Amino acid sequence: MRSLKELMDLKGRVALVTGGAGHIGSTLGRALAGQGARVVVLDLTDELCRFAAEGITQASGLEAVPLAVDLADQDQIRSVPDRIRDRLGRLDILVNCAALVGTSDLQGWAAPLAEQSARTWRKALEVNLTAPFVLIQACVPLLAASGHGSVINVASIYGLLGPDQRLYEGTSMGNPAAYSASKGGLLALTRWLATVLAPGIRVNALTLGGVERGQPEVFQERYRSRTPLGRMATEEDFIGAGAFLASDLSAYVTGQNIVVDGGWTAW
Repeated sequence: MRSLKELMDLKGRVALVTGGAGHIGSTLGRALAGQGARVVVLDLTDELCRFAAEGITQASGLEAVPLAVDLADQDQIRSVPDRIRDRLGRLDILVNCAALVGTSDLQGWAAPLAEQSARTWRKALEVNLTAPFVLIQACVPLLAASGHGSVINVASIYGLLGPDQRLYEGTSMGNPAAYSASKGGLLALTRWLATVLAPGIRVNALTLGGVERGQPEVFQERYRSRTPLGRMATEEDFIGAGAFLASDLSAYVTGQNIVVDGGWTAW
């Protein structure tokens, strides 16, 4: 019987993290590199990817590979497995962390329902749901050949629950329908793929609660009071579950959704 240390060891394996230059993606990338994996950092621009890859390399001593891809472009997505195979020879872990969460110039997003845009809805579903589907589909041969293939789809509590709009009163923040629908769809896709790709590839979801990142204090206070553990998350809170799902610690786990939300969904 292998030890816990041996089960969590990712030495010799390759992990692809989409959204790998973001706060959560880069944290998960560093965690997987810390377990011994070579990490491919996929994000929108070469500059972002290189910066995040350099950080992972400095932290782990393992070279991380930058890979700039526009996840709204299916041809670019489908090129990813060949690019990874040519550079690293294999793929063992796929973390779908990239997501459209909104920007200040995105019209019809964090707005009342009547003002939410169908165009923005489609863009959110393209990045948050269609892109993971296309990427997983393209990566199946490499993941199946691994013998340890693991897909981790990063979802949100708002794929499980409707928003409490009282959290946002008096702020410029909002909770668009497209984000919730896309993350709920990702959870359904996770369960579907888990049964279809078994036994060669495991597919699980990691559902995250709200992360403290400079939101208005009134919002943070409302969120904390709604959370059994009494605080918002930090990126570090997610690495344990990520390490579990990526490694042989979870070799008999598929089709599951691990919720890391401080108890938000337990009420």
